[in-house]
Amino acid sequence: MQDVEVLIILRMRQLSGIRSIYRAIEIYLLGSDPQVKEADIAAIIRESTSAVVILDGYDEYPDQHSKRETDVQRILKLDLFANTPVILTTRYLPDYLAPMTKRVRLTGFDEIARDEYIRKAVVGEDKIALSNIKARLEENPVLEDLCQVPLVFVMFAHIAHENQDFQNFETVTEFFRYMIRCFLEHLKNKSKELNTVRYSIDENEYAALDKLAFLAISQENQQITWSREGMCKQLGHDFYQTYLALGIFVEEEVGSYESSSEVEVRFYHKLFCEWYAAHHIVYILSQPGQSVSLDELFRHMKPEDVQYVYRFACGLNRKVGHSIIQYLMRSPGVSEQFGILCMLERSRNVRDILGIVRSNCSGTVTIKGGDNRLLQRSTVQLLDIAAKRSIIVSNLHLDQCFAKFDATNACIVLQSGLRLTNLKTVKVLRVTGRMKRTVGDSNGIEVTREELLGLFQTCETLNEIRFEGREYLLPLSVPVEMIPPALKTRNIMVSYEDRRGTIHQLNWDDGQWQTTTSEPVLRISQEVLDQQWALEELARLTTDGIPVSCIHLDQCFSKFDVTNACIVLTSGLRVTSLKTVKALCVDGFMGEGIIPSRIEVTSEELLGLLQTCETLEEIRFEGREFLLPHSVPAEMIPPTLKTRNIMVSYEDRRGTIHQLNWDDGQWQTTTNEPSLRIPQEELDQQWALEELARLTTDGILVSSLHLEQCFSKFDVTNACIVLKSGLRLTILKTVKVLRVTGRIRETVGDCKGIEVTRLELLGLFQKCETLKEIRFEGREFLLPHSVPAEMIPPTLKTRNIMVSYEDGRGMIHQLNWDDGQWQTTTNEPAFRISQEELDQQWALEELARLSTDGIHVSCLHLDRCFSKFDVTNACIVLTSGLRLTNLKTVKVLHVGGFTGTGTIPSRIEVTREELLGLLQTCETLEEIRFVGREYHLPLSVPAELIPPTMKTTNIKVSYERDREHGVIHQLNWDDGQWQTTTSEPALRIPQEVMDQQWALEELARLSTDGIPVSCLHLDQCFSKFDATNACIVLTSALRVTNLKTVKVLHVGGFTGTGTIPSDIEVTREELLGLLQTCETLEEIRFEGLEYFLPLSIQAERMPPTLKTRNIKVSYERYREHGVVHQLNWDDGQWQHQITVDGSVRVDIFQGKLDQQWGKKELAVLSTAGVSINRLYLHRSFSNITDNTQSIILTSGCTIPVLHTVRELRISYTDVDLEVFLRILAYTKECTKITWIIFEYCNVPDEVDAKLIPHLLKQRGLKVYWFPKTGEEYILDLGAGNWKKWRRQYGRD
Repeated sequence: MQDVEVLIILRMRQLSGIRSIYRAIEIYLLGSDPQVKEADIAAIIRESTSAVVILDGYDEYPDQHSKRETDVQRILKLDLFANTPVILTTRYLPDYLAPMTKRVRLTGFDEIARDEYIRKAVVGEDKIALSNIKARLEENPVLEDLCQVPLVFVMFAHIAHENQDFQNFETVTEFFRYMIRCFLEHLKNKSKELNTVRYSIDENEYAALDKLAFLAISQENQQITWSREGMCKQLGHDFYQTYLALGIFVEEEVGSYESSSEVEVRFYHKLFCEWYAAHHIVYILSQPGQSVSLDELFRHMKPEDVQYVYRFACGLNRKVGHSIIQYLMRSPGVSEQFGILCMLERSRNVRDILGIVRSNCSGTVTIKGGDNRLLQRSTVQLLDIAAKRSIIVSNLHLDQCFAKFDATNACIVLQSGLRLTNLKTVKVLRVTGRMKRTVGDSNGIEVTREELLGLFQTCETLNEIRFEGREYLLPLSVPVEMIPPALKTRNIMVSYEDRRGTIHQLNWDDGQWQTTTSEPVLRISQEVLDQQWALEELARLTTDGIPVSCIHLDQCFSKFDVTNACIVLTSGLRVTSLKTVKALCVDGFMGEGIIPSRIEVTSEELLGLLQTCETLEEIRFEGREFLLPHSVPAEMIPPTLKTRNIMVSYEDRRGTIHQLNWDDGQWQTTTNEPSLRIPQEELDQQWALEELARLTTDGILVSSLHLEQCFSKFDVTNACIVLKSGLRLTILKTVKVLRVTGRIRETVGDCKGIEVTRLELLGLFQKCETLKEIRFEGREFLLPHSVPAEMIPPTLKTRNIMVSYEDGRGMIHQLNWDDGQWQTTTNEPAFRISQEELDQQWALEELARLSTDGIHVSCLHLDRCFSKFDVTNACIVLTSGLRLTNLKTVKVLHVGGFTGTGTIPSRIEVTREELLGLLQTCETLEEIRFVGREYHLPLSVPAELIPPTMKTTNIKVSYERDREHGVIHQLNWDDGQWQTTTSEPALRIPQEVMDQQWALEELARLSTDGIPVSCLHLDQCFSKFDATNACIVLTSALRVTNLKTVKVLHVGGFTGTGTIPSDIEVTREELLGLLQTCETLEEIRFEGLEYFLPLSIQAERMPPTLKTRNIKVSYERYREHGVVHQLNWDDGQWQHQITVDGSVRVDIFQGKLDQQWGKKELAVLSTAGVSINRLYLHRSFSNITDNTQSIILTSGCTIPVLHTVRELRISYTDVDLEVFLRILAYTKECTKITWIIFEYCNVPDEVDAKLIPHLLKQRGLKVYWFPKTGEEYILDLGAGNWKKWRRQYGRD
């Protein structure tokens, strides 16, 4: 405010009847000065360059609903003071607020402010006392919202600290009554002291105060201030002085409309006014024979404005409370949650509403962004009660209301400013936002790593969290070292679904997001905002090199700009990122009515489009407005296009498809007989019926008519198909194939089947004169068991229509016209039984039917649902407890288990008796496979236990523990031993200790059996090589000793982002010892930022045997550097290989070894002329040499001038003015640098522009500064000062 010339502050409660803002300023701010008129005030404000107007307390403004327009209304609409800053304070927003108004919300007396007050004013540095007060607030969940009022919290803190017999308050009514009593007792005790004013209260005067408070808030225009004289007259002087001494009344001297000044009186806080108003309401409604209408009584008292009036009234009188609650429940716009809080006040005991709270929390608890503040507050308070009573919240849905997670206070902050502080019992948290761009779309809500991890730790029972919406910006990854072990153990499912349907799931093992959709599909509609977002998305995918399976241009294609090699949309926007697109679908107008303007695609445009899209495999044009060239002259077609053989097609609205022939450039028609699909949507059904009618009129045969989950029945009387929508399909004369599909899988709430009788089936055939085939596919269709031969007309037998029915398991039943019976065309179906119980039930029923019919099952796949084999009852027990008894006709049994990484499920031991019993139960079994890390089969089966029949049938029994290892064990029936069928398996040893133990056992067995290991991969678990004991020591301290049969050793390390693990130095002695220990070793690879190999090995120290073996030793420090170092056995030096074609980035960190290798790689890249996009000095920059020709690193290494670097980035190193100028001088020598970025450090506030080299200005150098505060600045090279700047989303 120091630069403000004119500051105007007006209390809006004083502006009753004053329409002119200038008149209000004249009255309340200028007093009796007759020389300044309204016109003068207007001129002063208009001509002032820095005037600020503060309108305080809009919620207390008496004329806010005035029908006559006031200056206040004009100000809020920006019709007045449009160029003058105006600050409005209010508890709720006006209806006519201008949309571009900026909003700031004060969140109340939060936890930090409370703790500070308690320490300073109540307990001092007594931490135990502080904890006791906070614990007592925790025990009183209903007071959380009330204690955001500072006075109320101050009272609570002092009461909780000073009263050892502190009672728990179940309701706000109890607490407020107790607080008022404390005020009165305190004043009464003070009055007993000598020389003090005596205060007395007449009980009869309470009624006057209650009525005064009620009249103040029950009017359309609330008036909650009074003149001192008027207040004394109504309440009496003594009563008034008592309440003034209590602090419930507050006096304020203000200017007056009629005179120079007067004393106004108001309640200290509106809560007191609501408290006394509630007493008057109870008085009115408790009178015998009262006939007051609640609608009339509460007409101007909105619950969102005066919620505590309702809650206090319910708590003061149970009978009155019952009437009020019934009124609230039938009132529109009042939430159930607020009704529950009022029930709590009435019952005065939380236990009485716990059943209702449990019921609400057992389903989905939703907080919507569009909900009013009362509804949100009520829901938050119910969540507090649930948390403090250990009631599980099954699903908490934050719908377009999430703002951020406050890690400091461990709470979620909503966009309304409310805070969710108690989330301990939430199981599933779903955070949804906008899935479509809208006008005024925000820049996004960033959820940092710290916030995300803090959220998980706060929600102790959380199993899953889902973010859905385009505004959420989650961290690109979570460094593994940041993840507490407890979170990995809980294995919370964290997913983010963007508006394109792509789901990203967090992998707790490496902290990276996994995309479940590998090749996304993009749809670009006619809406400009949607197009902008899609183009940004496409640019990101192209930058990341992710193939786009299909781009769908939905009625937005305008033309292809050959000159600029881009697609121009109808909005004028351009699609330039087309290199990774596989299929392009250009959709146009396919409906009825006037065709849009014709869009001609010339031969040049078509060929240019195909050449621009380097990965394009197919392009489709569908629409009546597109005019493609009649042909493409063969001489115009480049040979590369003929070789690529891209499919180019055009489908008109009749379903006729024209495909371009690359040999002659002519179009070929691939569809002579169109097909039609009728879906479930009624509008689509209407269009399809019209299309079918036109085709029939034109005599065009329909090759296939597909009724997709919309068939209801065949009406024999009217000879038509009735759809589920009620529409009727009467024109069927030209249909050749009719396909009726339904549900393939059982779902919850599955409806009853659709019965097709014999008469309906025969009537359908006779109606469709050209019908050759009809197929029913789906579980709900119930076709007749047979069709009696005598019912079949001879014409149908002659036509021999193919009638088939396919159920959900691949079983196809075909009608035989000779005897009217169904024949099964699939001899041996396959089954998969998953972990879902419903799926298991259905599969068991189907398996029972097949077993009864004697139909063989080619393969039964138990997908992670096998528990054990019950030998006594000869059945498989599934994880759900269900039993699989019908196994006689199964040929192959596949028992699939856990093959991933992480914690292995509970081990499942299969004993010899179970294995043999299982094999004997399955009479037709030919093979059984166990695949999974949890299964433990017997080490052998004694030959004497094997029945002779087993040896005769020679059932193949195999066990594959981990597919990554590639080791398959097969049982030999001759001796009952396992044989390994993989000649040279590969093994991977991860970071998990249990996995390491199993892998070491496996490696020991392979070594004992003399089986070579093609590759041993140590995945971020290598610690060192112990030369004394000739073994590798892992990070878990376990030792790898069996290395004699390993051919390739791959030591993988940290290659991601975030904090790098501790440096691991591999000395010359360790490297040579490792090579000599592995007798069959052909290659060893080190990959990772933490590994540092010796800079060279003296030739004289190399054993001759190693030179002879010529083992390939390579070291790739960081893949993004694009440099692989390979050891030359002749001289012991490293040779360097460049592995990239384009540009790279080089990161140098603070370790000495890292800086030495980084300098070496920079020299290699620079010599090879490889363009370096970025040189990133992370905590490693120290200074610039005096001659400004080299960078000095913290280890003392120097980096000379580099002419291939484009960007220099320095982080976590403060730079003073002298060093800053040296950096600019060094940059001047590096001819390619166009960007300098300073991250998370301090730089000079300003630089003398004259000292900045002119050459840098000409080059267009950009200098950015990103301090730790999160702000972003760019240096104005002309002025030498920093300007605020916003980075484009997606850069870097």
